[in-house]
Amino acid sequence: MVFFVNQTPSLLICRLALAFSWIYQGAVPKIVCQSRGEIDLLGHLIPVYQWACEAVLWIGAAEILFGLFLLVTHSRWAFVLNIAALTGLLLFVALFEPVMFTLPFNPLTLNISLLALSVIALLELKKIKHLT
Repeated sequence: MVFFVNQTPSLLICRLALAFSWIYQGAVPKIVCQSRGEIDLLGHLIPVYQWACEAVLWIGAAEILFGLFLLVTHSRWAFVLNIAALTGLLLFVALFEPVMFTLPFNPLTLNISLLALSVIALLELKKIKHLT
């Protein structure tokens, strides 16, 4: 694909992993199998259950779009935005549902891994910029 021209293998792997994560997290627990945990977590900000359900659907759609955007953008700011979003999500969970950090495959381990991939992507983009 034209989007993947002039990319290092490391950058391509980061892009694919980050995009997959955002697309999956937007589609499966938020749209296809709307998770009660997602609704409850958002319920800390939106106390009306039906509105929280609706918001989860919209957030899922936005996550899918962001995942697709990470695949095609050549801009560093998308990865900076990714770092900010993941950090914000971690802080949100720490504030409202810290018990989630004790669960298997929890937000802390997932988000730290995705943050690391984002930093690697930024370093690879910087490397490519210096080579051109």
